[in-house]
Amino acid sequence: MGYSYINRIYRQQICDHHHCTLYLFTIVACLLINATNATNNSTNADEGISGKIKNMFNSVVSSLSSQSNDNSNITANESLYDNTTSTSNTSQLSHVRAVFAIIVRLLAQGFIVFGGILPYIPQYMIIKRKQNAEGFSNYVCLTLLIANIIRIEFWFGKHFEIPLLLQSIVMIICMLIMLELWTRIHSLSMRRHLEGEESVSGSKEILTDEIFDKKFTDFEVDYFWRWTKFTSYLQFLCIITIIFSTMTWLLLNNMVYIESIGLLAVLIEALLGIPQFIRNFRLKSTEGMSVKMVLLWAAGDIYKTVYFILRNAPKQFLLCGILQITIDFAILLQVIVYSRNTRPRGQ
Repeated sequence: MGYSYINRIYRQQICDHHHCTLYLFTIVACLLINATNATNNSTNADEGISGKIKNMFNSVVSSLSSQSNDNSNITANESLYDNTTSTSNTSQLSHVRAVFAIIVRLLAQGFIVFGGILPYIPQYMIIKRKQNAEGFSNYVCLTLLIANIIRIEFWFGKHFEIPLLLQSIVMIICMLIMLELWTRIHSLSMRRHLEGEESVSGSKEILTDEIFDKKFTDFEVDYFWRWTKFTSYLQFLCIITIIFSTMTWLLLNNMVYIESIGLLAVLIEALLGIPQFIRNFRLKSTEGMSVKMVLLWAAGDIYKTVYFILRNAPKQFLLCGILQITIDFAILLQVIVYSRNTRPRGQ
């Protein structure tokens, strides 16, 4: 009875953290919508056309004073009318092109902001459906969380495009959601495993609690980023954020420091696939890993790299994109090489 009560309280706490994360995600989405609604409209096109029409009418009236110049004036007026019509059509076409360009730019920026979280939707669904988190490395979450926290600090020293800043905020929220799910599922799996191994019922609960509960405040290096409490991950991230925020505040005018943390952020993000690559190499299998996730990684990284080139983003971002594409294709190569080992496991 006591164990069931504690387990229920534990799940309720995890659920509360999950809801808070979703609320933050909604707020960021609303801010993005409000930011993209600020569009300036121009309505002065008709004024120039009407002015030309008035000039044409005055020239027609003045031409009535002389019969000899009547034909030449009519010809000039017809030419002016044709030019006015042509100008009107050109103006309307330019407005259509401008609106289309704005829509395309907003869609591109929206994909930059939210496209980064798309690869993790299939992996999230697989973990939730199978109730098994072993196929996903939670060090991917660590990599992206640290990289995007540092990237936000880099923005305070060297402003880059707002969509890239919003991308970091959205990615942090996404990784917190993934990390919460991974911690919850992995903790339940570990508890079941430990309970199944214990044969003495009297010592089972005591041994399980001693072995199972691992928190950040225990300061055990062997269990770094393998804690069983989601709050432990939040505590660690808060400390990292405070450290980098303090350093950035003190060295805000030091461009060597600013450029260094910018390079550090993109290098960490570029190594995103390394934990997954190492896990696959160690197990000689890609079972449990979502291939769709890796394919979306590759597609998103190619898109980001092209976007960085077209938008003249800082060189750190371009370097990040190239390294990420290389690692993505290395993981896809593992899928092909280890396919023979994966099939028997699935069977």
